[in-house]
Amino acid sequence: MRRSMFWARLATTPVAAFLFSAALPVTAAESPKLVLQITIDQLRGDMPWRFASRFGKGGFRYLMSKGVSYTNAHYRHSTTFTAVGHATLATGGNAAQHGLAGNDWHNSETGERVYCVEDPRHPIIGKEVTDKNKHKGTSPRNLTSSTIGDELIIASGGKSRVFSVSIKDRGAILPGGQLGKAFWYSSGSGKFVTSTYYYDVYPEWVKAWNKADHGRKFKDASWVLKAPPSTYVYGDHDDRQGEKGYKHLKTTFPHALGNAKKDSDYYKALRFTPQGDELTLEFVKELAKQEAVGQGDATDMLAVSFSATDYIGHAYGPNSLEAEDNLLRLDATLADLFSFIDQTVGLDKTLIVLSSDHGTDQVPETLSRGFFMTRSGEGAGRHNPKKFIEHVNAALQKRYNTTEPIVVAFWNPSLYLNLETVRKLGLNVSKVEDALAEEILKVPGFALAVTRTNLLTGKVTGTQILDRVQRAFHPTRSGNVLVVQEQGWYLYPKVDLFAAMHGSPYSYDTFVPIMFAGPGVKPSIVNRLVGPEDIAATVTNYLGIKPPSGSIGNVLPEVVDGHRDTSEYVQQ
Repeated sequence: MRRSMFWARLATTPVAAFLFSAALPVTAAESPKLVLQITIDQLRGDMPWRFASRFGKGGFRYLMSKGVSYTNAHYRHSTTFTAVGHATLATGGNAAQHGLAGNDWHNSETGERVYCVEDPRHPIIGKEVTDKNKHKGTSPRNLTSSTIGDELIIASGGKSRVFSVSIKDRGAILPGGQLGKAFWYSSGSGKFVTSTYYYDVYPEWVKAWNKADHGRKFKDASWVLKAPPSTYVYGDHDDRQGEKGYKHLKTTFPHALGNAKKDSDYYKALRFTPQGDELTLEFVKELAKQEAVGQGDATDMLAVSFSATDYIGHAYGPNSLEAEDNLLRLDATLADLFSFIDQTVGLDKTLIVLSSDHGTDQVPETLSRGFFMTRSGEGAGRHNPKKFIEHVNAALQKRYNTTEPIVVAFWNPSLYLNLETVRKLGLNVSKVEDALAEEILKVPGFALAVTRTNLLTGKVTGTQILDRVQRAFHPTRSGNVLVVQEQGWYLYPKVDLFAAMHGSPYSYDTFVPIMFAGPGVKPSIVNRLVGPEDIAATVTNYLGIKPPSGSIGNVLPEVVDGHRDTSEYVQQ
């Protein structure tokens, strides 16, 4: 169902009338004009603070000085990937609540891969899209919880508007929810696109922006260091072991953007540079101007997910010169965004929340042999899914006297059984799961293997790591065995695609910043353990509306205490 049809039908139902009338009253004095939700993809929690002294005053340091910063925030789930993190930030839930078992999962009925935001019913609009999209359409159909933005629209009777923008489709679609509007970057064309779930045709301003080809202005530029090399922590380590780079960008400064053999390669490479975030901000500014975001009678919401930090972290690693320079440039991009919001809406009328979808691990090749030792005495390494699937299949085939493959797919963190083969062999599924868990743990570099049966029945020891695995489990979308790699090990379907990876339940992947600033939020630094699951409950409480349907987080009192003036509720 397209978004417009969904809203039209919802607005005329008795349920909607009840929701609108039941919403808590929010006075003009209490309600901000805009909620600005910023997600920095792959921004680990220590990163803003490590480089704070080198930032300007208008970006990260604005939030640090004017708002409340939580310096001990960790995700409570183990599947620390982009889709899951963005879904948690938007809904306040974990996999069982929001539906996202990973960036991808296996459909046991069809035997096909499912991408988190794919929806064949809603193709991307327009012939101008030149990249080869592996997914025939996109929408938030796989999201099973309402979002902050959905609740805001419902509570306002449709007067509030929600817009979401990112380089990544999943980074835009999931925060946008079911009722918002989402735009994302077409890596083959350099344009920002959307699907028929949101619009029949592009708004005229989007057509004009895309026609102007703003991304092309970087073609003759190079990514150079923002400051003298001597001022960088990693100034003497421009080409570290394990760096991958990206095609023509290579692994050392300067990174020439225009050396691509074809335009599509150039536009794809922009994602791996700070210019990708700069281009995203240009589109966000145009959207805000043309749609008069924050200019109406009701509170609007603008969700922006900046993706370059993730792409750069994957290509070069978090302890690279590229990652360090990117943070300085990201800070300037944030300062530019905040200045724009101040001029158009007013920062004194805007609630800002900044966080990340996940942290990141180091490049495994840079870890010493004595750091992160496995049971076999080996250091950190890279898992090869093709090989470990072959290993477990051979062991299971021998055990059950068959030539049929029993494990058919791996999508982090799940191994999926061929249930038809298991049935044909007359085997008990839970027994096969136990056998698979036993065999995968024989592969060096795996720490845990937890079966679907045990997760469904709650037979999981209550350790912090296993609790995070439980929270990552989805009853119908997760696999038969969920695995956890040893610390420091790279685990991804494509073993050599990236330099560094995330996706584990360890602190380097769960650790993210949480920062709030806005009316009534008093400056403070809080070291108490909190989670990104708390953001949705906090923002909706601040707005005086119902939390998302899947929200399981706690309200952060430092954000909401003192925000509302209770004097008007006191009987005279």
